Amino acid sequence: MDWITGIQRAVDYIEAHITGDVDLEAAAKQACSSPFHFQRVFSILCGFTPGDYIRMRRLSLAADDLLHSDEKVIDIALKYGYETPESFTRAFSRFHGVTPTEARNGGTVKSFSRLSVKLILTGGNTMEYRIEKPGALKLICKRQRVRKPETGAGTPDITGFWEQCGRDGTLQKIIGRLPQDPTPGGLLGICFSLETDGATFPYGIGAAYDGGPVPEGLEVVELPAFTYAVFPFKGKMPDVFIETYRKIVSEFFPASDRYGYAGGVEFEVYPSDKTDDPNYAGEIWIAVTEKP
Repeated sequence: MDWITGIQRAVDYIEAHITGDVDLEAAAKQACSSPFHFQRVFSILCGFTPGDYIRMRRLSLAADDLLHSDEKVIDIALKYGYETPESFTRAFSRFHGVTPTEARNGGTVKSFSRLSVKLILTGGNTMEYRIEKPGALKLICKRQRVRKPETGAGTPDITGFWEQCGRDGTLQKIIGRLPQDPTPGGLLGICFSLETDGATFPYGIGAAYDGGPVPEGLEVVELPAFTYAVFPFKGKMPDVFIETYRKIVSEFFPASDRYGYAGGVEFEVYPSDKTDDPNYAGEIWIAVTEKP
């Protein structure tokens, strides 16, 4: 199934359940994707998370009900998943700028339309990548659960984790354990995407491991053999990272007849900590599968 069809099927599922429980794992299955990857790709392509889409659609439909029906406010609130009139009023007011009562009495409200995924002419761009098959990998790292990225970039959790590891000496411990010729080379930011609980996932900061003592606070993680598509980036951080990731999900995978997203793991490779360099160079490694 192509990505256009998959995302549209996921949107159709969400819309069919908009007044009930929307299971994002079930929506991801409609797109033949893991929940982690579906939510990340959806956010990058659409500019908002699936959760934000559901919230804005419900509040838009609630306004329509207020204007064109005699339903009580409490009944409309319950219909769209709000347990009390107070919580509904707060959410409604933040989105529309008026209260439900003011909307019913002629106040101006906002309309947030249903997504319709259409094929448009894109691409025509050159994108560098290579395929790596390093076999099973051993990484030494420190892990922490973080909230999911919404734009392909980091989250405050991830940024804070890097800062914490810099302050407490963890980065120095990892750098001290770097092999002479590591694969992948440099410091790694590792997304263990299969271990998501729906809202968070384990994120690791680490490096390749070739044996020896494991410093306190670190662990050795073994990854099975994957094929990786590797995308280099160079420029001002984090802008170049965000743009590269956007192209990966909006151009490379949709256009590739050979490779699909495997899930399981992906990581960023940072050759140095000089991320303020306007020509900073790094890589994004994403586990892929070959299409039949």
